Amino acid sequence: MTSDLLLALVVGAALTFDFTNGFHDTANVVATSISTRALPPRVAILIASILNFVGAFLSLKVAATIASGIVEADLITLQVVFAGLVGAILWNLLTWWFGLPSSSSHALIGGVVGAMLAAAGPTAINGEGLVGKVIVPALVAPILAFGVAGLAILFTYRIVGRLRPGPVTRGFRLGQIVSGSLLALAHGTNDAQKTMGIITLALVAHGTLPAVDPEIPTWVVVSSAAAIALGTLTGGARIIRTMGSKIIKMDAAQGFSAQGSGAAVILAATHVGFPLSTTHVISGGIVGAGAAKRLSAVRWGVAGNMAIAWVLTIPAAGATGAVAYGISALAGGGTAGPLVVCAILLLATGYFATARRTPPPLAETASPTDESDPEPKTSGASA
Repeated sequence: MTSDLLLALVVGAALTFDFTNGFHDTANVVATSISTRALPPRVAILIASILNFVGAFLSLKVAATIASGIVEADLITLQVVFAGLVGAILWNLLTWWFGLPSSSSHALIGGVVGAMLAAAGPTAINGEGLVGKVIVPALVAPILAFGVAGLAILFTYRIVGRLRPGPVTRGFRLGQIVSGSLLALAHGTNDAQKTMGIITLALVAHGTLPAVDPEIPTWVVVSSAAAIALGTLTGGARIIRTMGSKIIKMDAAQGFSAQGSGAAVILAATHVGFPLSTTHVISGGIVGAGAAKRLSAVRWGVAGNMAIAWVLTIPAAGATGAVAYGISALAGGGTAGPLVVCAILLLATGYFATARRTPPPLAETASPTDESDPEPKTSGASA
């Protein structure tokens, strides 16, 4: 009975993380469409929510990587999984509070790795899997998205450079509906699977599933898809402002290029089972689309702050996960430790919820341009 209650706590924490992943990462999917006025905020968020749900059913390769490719599944315990989730949730709340689009994916992986290190030492970590399937893709993916988006915007400006700005802008705004939808689908495909993998680890630790090649139950897929979709539906106005207008002032062509490049990179990584950070990828696409037009168009200070948050994510979430495991262990075995950690997590969540200042309406994040504005500046865009 105690083991069953602890499993229920872990599954609840995993779905809570999935929910925070959704509202934390909403900006990755919708900010470009909102800032260029391709879609109204509420419509963009609704579309993203639906496609996040659909995308979760397209593949299970990332879930398999999380479940068996990073830590030794036969050494995992429910306390370790719970502590790792707490580390990820707290880091998500902290970066959401400051409006920093950090990686929920890396927070989850860092939290679990940190808790596992505290519980069983370095031998419990699959170093080859961590480096080859997490760290290397994390470095390569944003650079790849940067390059693809930069090339895409240069070719785009060359093609439409002598056309009338008004029809071009309207055309790219329509194109953003397609590219933004594809990005939302990719986000659901990659990110929801991480929670599926964590719940699968918990089921392995509980003894419900075998440690070797565990099959992910249907209820895990459905519940993870629903949680990330509901989180996406709540939005994340603070991070939307950062992604949509603080890095660069985007025109519709740049938004289309950034979204398209981000979706392509994420879908390719999902196909081979790499748990990418959607935040890193789309941020790389946004910066690439801006820098290709002109380097001064990018607000490098904001981009630098984001990069610092990225570097800190895995170690910070790992440290938090290790501390959570330590508190849980000190409070005793069974469910006592996780319940104490739950109380601390609820207090932290309550603080963030009550102290949060109300942000301006999402409509204010839109670019000041409209259909009559002369963007893209086609005559000099390729300079």
